[in-house]
Amino acid sequence: MSKIINSTIMSFQAYLDNIKAKTGNSAEDFKKLADKKRFTEKGKMKPGVKAGEIVKWLKEDFDLGHGHAMAIYAVFKGLDKEKNK
Repeated sequence: MSKIINSTIMSFQAYLDNIKAKTGNSAEDFKKLADKKRFTEKGKMKPGVKAGEIVKWLKEDFDLGHGHAMAIYAVFKGLDKEKNK
């Protein structure tokens, strides 16, 4: 007899909540930090900035995993707003 395991798909907001718990930084905090790094300007992605650059920064400086780093990248791209529509 096989066991059925309930799996839970983490919501986008849960990713952001976990990031804040791990780093102490909210999505808005990361926008400000990205502005300082010149990846973004006024919280919007600058042309030519690649996802890999953002992910590398977040992994190295904040010890985020790939999925969590991509969630922050999605915030920078404005994709978090689309998920809440």
